[in-house]
Amino acid sequence: MAGLTLQSTYKLLSGFEIPVVGFGVYQTPADVTERVTLKALELGYRHVDSAKVYRNEKESAAAIRKSGLDRSQIFYTSKVPSSCMGYEKAKQAIEESVAAADLGYIDLMLIHAPYGGKEARLGTWRALVEAQKAGKIRSLGVSNFAIQHLEELEAYIQSGAGGQITVGQYEIHPWCPREDIAEWLKKRNIIVEAYSPLVQATRMKEPVLQKLSEKHGKTPAQILVRWSLQKGYVPLPKSVTDSRILENSQVFDFALSEEDMASLKLNEYAPVCWDPVRDCKI
Repeated sequence: MAGLTLQSTYKLLSGFEIPVVGFGVYQTPADVTERVTLKALELGYRHVDSAKVYRNEKESAAAIRKSGLDRSQIFYTSKVPSSCMGYEKAKQAIEESVAAADLGYIDLMLIHAPYGGKEARLGTWRALVEAQKAGKIRSLGVSNFAIQHLEELEAYIQSGAGGQITVGQYEIHPWCPREDIAEWLKKRNIIVEAYSPLVQATRMKEPVLQKLSEKHGKTPAQILVRWSLQKGYVPLPKSVTDSRILENSQVFDFALSEEDMASLKLNEYAPVCWDPVRDCKI
């Protein structure tokens, strides 16, 4: 963790670099997305996480173009939605996301969730691999896949389907740690991304967070982002408030001790978002 900054990166299995913190735009209204994303880029973020289903790809990408930064400095993610699973639908969805962004390429494209059954999941992966080979996408990954879905995809890739799972994105925070999935991914050098790392602000008054906040002179949100970083994850905090966008990035000037980290090891499984990891049974 020594020397990390907001522009620090990890190397993906694809050979590309991913910044260690991303700016999330989930549930950010389209009419404010461009402004807040531009603010995040001005404050030093270099990683923007959008999705087709968020309906703000165009606005997120517009901020990237208007930032004045070179395209190569910014990492942009989108996702194939559950409604577009299967080869043909996924192929069209990918084309639409690439066109909406108009950035030349998408850095990372994820399968948003494992719904639709095996044939649809593997067909979606095939469409992603084709888009990657065509230079439209640089790196591939998944979101919300349970271990059985990950193993199914791993076997498909090993059978000659091509591509690499470079990122696994999940709701992860102390109240939804998903240690088993994180371990599976890390064993394969797959980057773990944590969405809703701030638990959608529902846990800020928890005594354990308040205690750590007081100890370090940091906000509960900063403690949670730092927890993600020290777990080796890429957190994706989101906000539409300028001061909080800045606050969420000011996490590189302190460290949680082993005791602090242990205090956040909670015996609880309480996701605040949808939970395809548990809900998708086929």
